[in-house]
Amino acid sequence: MAKRWYVVHAYSGFEKQVMRALKERVALESMEDKFGDILVPTEEVVEMRDGKKRKSERKFYPGYVLVQMELDDESWHLVKDTPRVLGFIGGTKEKPAPITEREAEAILRRVESGADKPKPKTLFEPGEVVRVIEGPFADFNGVVEEVDYDKSRVKVAVLIFGRSTPVELEFGQVEKD
Repeated sequence: MAKRWYVVHAYSGFEKQVMRALKERVALESMEDKFGDILVPTEEVVEMRDGKKRKSERKFYPGYVLVQMELDDESWHLVKDTPRVLGFIGGTKEKPAPITEREAEAILRRVESGADKPKPKTLFEPGEVVRVIEGPFADFNGVVEEVDYDKSRVKVAVLIFGRSTPVELEFGQVEKD
């Protein structure tokens, strides 16, 4: 039987502990042949704090753990009896349904791409009003014109002496109003 991806509902904030507990229990019960990957889908995000860039992890699906497994009574009970597991998502209580291969591939691709290039924690959109918090235009409000995620810069139209002036700033120099 082929291994399929299942979504396991865990207590929010305990996803990593559930992942570790599942891996330990699989090894303890010698059920490695029935289980594949067990992961918490995350991406790396960058935020500016105190003028410094800080990297942190953000979960795509808080409260969920992805488990690649061959479903039978034994593997089902191993997962269900793990502390802080609320159950499976999809299907019925006794017979959970796996996610489709396409869904699983999309999630795994997103995890891979997130590891290569950290995303900013705050996302900006053209037309949005922001406040400049640092630099020569501090305390000015402006409207976002362009966003460059590759360079972590944003072009903002700031009103200076009644005239709209485009200013290019780093993400850390502006905040959402």
